[in-house]
Amino acid sequence: MRGLGLPGLVDVHVHFLPESVQRKVWAYFDDAERNYGRAWPIHYRGSEQQRVETLRALGVIGYAPLVYPHKPGMGEWLTEWVAGFAARVPEAVPTATLYPEPSVVRYLDAALRDGARCVKAHVQVGGYDPREEVLDAAWGLLADAGVPVVVHCGHGPLPGEFTGLSVFEDVLRRHPRLTAVLAHAGMPEISRALDLVARYSRVYLDTTMVGVGFTLESAPLPDDWTARLAEVPDRVVLGTDFPSVPYPYAEQVRAIAGWAQAPGLGEPFLRAVLHDTGARLLALGER
Repeated sequence: MRGLGLPGLVDVHVHFLPESVQRKVWAYFDDAERNYGRAWPIHYRGSEQQRVETLRALGVIGYAPLVYPHKPGMGEWLTEWVAGFAARVPEAVPTATLYPEPSVVRYLDAALRDGARCVKAHVQVGGYDPREEVLDAAWGLLADAGVPVVVHCGHGPLPGEFTGLSVFEDVLRRHPRLTAVLAHAGMPEISRALDLVARYSRVYLDTTMVGVGFTLESAPLPDDWTARLAEVPDRVVLGTDFPSVPYPYAEQVRAIAGWAQAPGLGEPFLRAVLHDTGARLLALGER
């Protein structure tokens, strides 16, 4: 990072959750061979404070701690919890989440007014249709606010009833000004995710688990991956899924550095992905 002239990394896709929820998430990954068909050992298991210190040691100077509900009644509680987390951790920006429920606009609007700078929408875990009428005003609220929403709408690691980029594109057609970050670059529909970036000026990709050994077999990179990145070098942001990744954090950074070796990318692309674009999306200079 010093060689790139960067003060550190900015990661738009990490997770911090209330302890009771985190335990359940890790229990699910511990049973990954049954749930996913392969082992998924958590590389950064530890206490909340240990995980905060690990990110600092890795040189992460700003990040979006993402929370996500899987049933009604969780969205507001998680949003309030993560606001408290961000208030006590200098590197964390305030975030929020959403779920299709009557209260969603109320608690999302309150979070934005209180300074939330990123929102998480997890279509796969939540098992909801992002086109539901009750969410329409929420997407519009985010589009008007210009606050990015990190959306897990792809089929990976397992398809859901409402996953798939064609489903979420219906949301984008209705709200073309929505600043949407496609988590995991829409894996495994990576080419289609790039199509959405080209089609909608406020759509971005995050790098979470993209191009690393753990996912290359199930979600290989398109042959024209780096050529297409060169067309939109400022629309890709670092994401990692820390702490629940089955490999070291550095593996994701190495994958990105490898892409930067391709024609048309280089150090400007690397600086943009690892810091500049994420810092702009998360409004780090406004803290």
